[in-house]
Amino acid sequence: QVQLVESGGGLVQAGGSLRLSCVASGSTFSSYTMGWFRQAPGKEREFVSVISQSGRTTNYADSVKGRFTISRDNAKNTMYLQMNSLKLEDTADYYCAAYSSIKYYSTDQDPKKYNYWGQGTQVTVSS
Repeated sequence: QVQLVESGGGLVQAGGSLRLSCVASGSTFSSYTMGWFRQAPGKEREFVSVISQSGRTTNYADSVKGRFTISRDNAKNTMYLQMNSLKLEDTADYYCAAYSSIKYYSTDQDPKKYNYWGQGTQVTVSS
């Protein structure tokens, strides 16, 4: 059992930056693969980024490569998503998610793999 709480969302202008945080509690943070997903109004939830237990392996959706950076600080039980060069299309509710694995390098992009989710934080990008 792990609890996830996101923060850092808000309203920003196109081209601006925002950093999201996800704080985990209740279990050993380093045993979890962590990911970010987002859901825009009227659209399905989509994969954004994932980071392995150690933080040594990361993957990104093509739509955010070169603009977003995922990271984690296991000592602080926290995962981050640094979002730069934000576009109008990035407007969505962003969700932190996690799953446990005996494979330290595991990085799954399927939301069905994740069995723990945060409540979401809203990101709105204006022109």
